[in-house]
Amino acid sequence: MDFFEQQAKAHRKTKWLVIYFVMAVAAMILAIYIAVLLIFSGVQTHHDIYYGNQPQFSAWNAQIFLGVSMVVLAIVGIGSAYKTSSLSAGGSAVSDLMGGRLVKTNSSDPDERKLLDVVEEMSIASGVPMPQVYVMDEEDGINAFAAGHKPSDATITVTRGCMKILNRDELQGVIGHEFSHILNGDMRLNLRLMGTIFGILCLAIVGRILLQTLRGGRGKNAAPIALVGVVLFVIGYIGVFFGRLIQAAVSRQREFLADASSVQFTRNPAAITGALKKIGGLGATGSRLIHPHAEEISHMFFGNGVSEPFIGLLETHPPLADRIRVFEPAFDGNFPYVRYDGLEKAPPEIPRPRRAVAPNLFGTVMGGVILGGGTEPPIIKPHAVLPGLGNPTPLHLKYAEQLRDSLPEDIRAAARVPLDATALIYAMILSGDDQQRAQQLAELGRRAGDSVAEKTKSLFPDVSRAAAHAHLPMITLALGALGQLTAEQYDTFSTTLNWLITSDGKVQLFEFVLQKSVLRHLDSQFRGAVKPLIQYYSVKPLAPDCSVVLSALATAGSQNPVEVQNAFNAGVPYLRAPADSELGLLPPDQCDVQQLDASLNRLAQAAPIIKKNLLDGCVHVIGADGVIQESEAELLRAVADTLDCPMPPFVTG
Repeated sequence: MDFFEQQAKAHRKTKWLVIYFVMAVAAMILAIYIAVLLIFSGVQTHHDIYYGNQPQFSAWNAQIFLGVSMVVLAIVGIGSAYKTSSLSAGGSAVSDLMGGRLVKTNSSDPDERKLLDVVEEMSIASGVPMPQVYVMDEEDGINAFAAGHKPSDATITVTRGCMKILNRDELQGVIGHEFSHILNGDMRLNLRLMGTIFGILCLAIVGRILLQTLRGGRGKNAAPIALVGVVLFVIGYIGVFFGRLIQAAVSRQREFLADASSVQFTRNPAAITGALKKIGGLGATGSRLIHPHAEEISHMFFGNGVSEPFIGLLETHPPLADRIRVFEPAFDGNFPYVRYDGLEKAPPEIPRPRRAVAPNLFGTVMGGVILGGGTEPPIIKPHAVLPGLGNPTPLHLKYAEQLRDSLPEDIRAAARVPLDATALIYAMILSGDDQQRAQQLAELGRRAGDSVAEKTKSLFPDVSRAAAHAHLPMITLALGALGQLTAEQYDTFSTTLNWLITSDGKVQLFEFVLQKSVLRHLDSQFRGAVKPLIQYYSVKPLAPDCSVVLSALATAGSQNPVEVQNAFNAGVPYLRAPADSELGLLPPDQCDVQQLDASLNRLAQAAPIIKKNLLDGCVHVIGADGVIQESEAELLRAVADTLDCPMPPFVTG
């Protein structure tokens, strides 16, 4: 599946959702106008007859139409804006809405550790930043959902039953399904659906309030206003009904895609079918949720979380048997019985045999990727890079598990404790010069505290020995814990990281991109999620920014002017820019970190096809010499991350 095409499809569906929303509001305005016109025409006719006047009726009343339009637009607009604002924090807002409990990244509970390990492996393998993980402790059914505006603010939430009843492979199948929603751009569409339907629902709520307020009223205007309340109530719920139809249709289509993506990721159809069979085997409990907000986000769940609708078109999920038969055509529809009680005493997980890993991982080659010095860089195949973007494979999953398990224990432990995770990031930036590093650590103690400085010092030897390609996975692991800092701790971390990067008087390109990637992901949690906006649909106005990025990559790969020019020239054709675009190799002082920062910020607002072409150009710039160095590969992955295009690790097998 093409990552960029899926992103474009999700964007087109969002635009169609806006069109449907406008059409629905227009239809409701017209229906309410007609109803109100008839009500008040009836009142006026009664008045005219009573006073002996000739009744008059007109199908057009500009005053009533304007009044109805303003009231409906105000109610729906304010309702949608309120719901959208309440979800502005991203996935955490939805997880909190459903009563989710944030799982601590250093949890030692066996079930929580199993869940966190699976999410960590999926994150490293797909290039997606480690999402915050929540558990709904009151829900015994098997269900899960991913929520957020973009990968930076995504969360994954599972029910207690999902965590305890499913074995590791089945849980991996469910989490792979949810990662598909993150990669395919479904989350943003799902949040838009929530805001849209809530805005329409507000009409019905206002109608009900009018009825309750005027119940028993005897004023001369009580009856007409009560009738208006009935109209708002009825038409509001009719609008919600059609909104649910759209919601269900979108959800059903995306569920099949997410199931297929999960199987593609794990190459284990039995994982997802096993989870679906256990849902069926639980009987009435299945995937149902008892939370009062379950229906509001029913389109986001792994399985149907609410009661079966009386109309099939309102089903948010395909039938379980249909989903299973996609991978097991011979499935007979009979679900093996699954015990519902005894969740607290679930049988212990059978330990999975660990795959053999070389004892000194930092000096070996695994899966065709350089892990440490002394070996030749692998041959790059530029045409094979982009198809893998958003399409992690079982090889990536195997690679992620091996890499995480091969990290020194002190690094893995630090990545799971909030303040220790800050020390891990600092250790990646420390100078290699002993004297300068000592000065940095002394100042670090003053800024972040002596304990953080000591932890940074103790981590530095292992971090400095790590291969360049291990840095992004370490950051991925640390992001979960960093997201659990307090607001004050995060302010200290972000300012200290800025200082540390510039403390040696120079900012290396990878240091800059590392800092930008880390802070961009965490800013979504601590300073409000920024909704992804597309402002550029043509590459021409972004040509100068493309020149900055390609020039920076070309300069980072070589100091030879001829090689730099050749590398830049190799990438330009893939931008597919008009002939009169302002494209040209820039001198180093015009593509430094300040210019690169501004350019990446603008390019992040480009349409998916522009990002695809830019990354294609970047791949050919770093691959112009026929090989890919570790630093070049990780720099490319970091650049892709800043554009919200998660790129899996470079592995071959």
